[in-house]
Amino acid sequence: MSKIHFYKMHGVGNDYIFVDTVFNEINNPSGAAIEWSKQHMGIGSDGLVLIGRPANDVADFSMRIFNADGSEGLMCGNASRCIGKYVYERGLTRQRRIRLLTASGVKLLELHVEGDKVRSVTVDMLAPVLADDKLFSPKEKSTLPEGVFVSMGNPHYVIFVDDISAVDVASQGALLEQHPGFPDRCNIEFAQLMPHGIRMRVWERGSGITMACGTGACATAVAAALTGRSGRSSHIIMDGGSLDIEWRETDGHVYLSGPATIVFEGDIDSQF
Repeated sequence: MSKIHFYKMHGVGNDYIFVDTVFNEINNPSGAAIEWSKQHMGIGSDGLVLIGRPANDVADFSMRIFNADGSEGLMCGNASRCIGKYVYERGLTRQRRIRLLTASGVKLLELHVEGDKVRSVTVDMLAPVLADDKLFSPKEKSTLPEGVFVSMGNPHYVIFVDDISAVDVASQGALLEQHPGFPDRCNIEFAQLMPHGIRMRVWERGSGITMACGTGACATAVAAALTGRSGRSSHIIMDGGSLDIEWRETDGHVYLSGPATIVFEGDIDSQF
């Protein structure tokens, strides 16, 4: 059994265990994600993120993300910001614009630095995809609650409600995640317009209720703009905090801005 060094980090409450694979080898990340993510019996998190170095110059760093159920995810805006903070504050780069390779493509991180600390990160999440037969089957739409499908490198279904406090996110989210309209399952957002922004709660595919979701915040902002509920800039308020989203007309890309926090680091005995 070996020891693995890890960092616990979160973006507005969306928390992950981060392992730098340059210094630590994990052969079974799915198994590690399941065991280490357990509350009370593990480290406790929404999943496991592996930080790597690409073999070529397509990007500066890479990310693989595994949900708490062991399934591999495609992209996470909150985890991406945490990686930006980690690589800069640990002296792995002095660049303030970082290319991050993810399973859904290369994302550009812009670090906002004060002194030697990264105070916030803006992630270019690229353009949203509003139709993808591999992720959403339009013929099933009539069997779903009224909502908007948006892919931000991973699938989301955004449902606007009048009273978000009345929504049973756990039961409805779990049911809709597995709906036949989503061939590869789906992240489900419930959103309510508020005077100071858009209140959103999320059921994440593979993790359940989480305190925040970066790609979900982006999907919610896009859905609000598409349905005339907001302009192209939105303040998204989640259980763990808020993120600012801009869907720029100049390039059609969605930009996510918010903080990232290193909570603690440690070592864990590992058979993975």
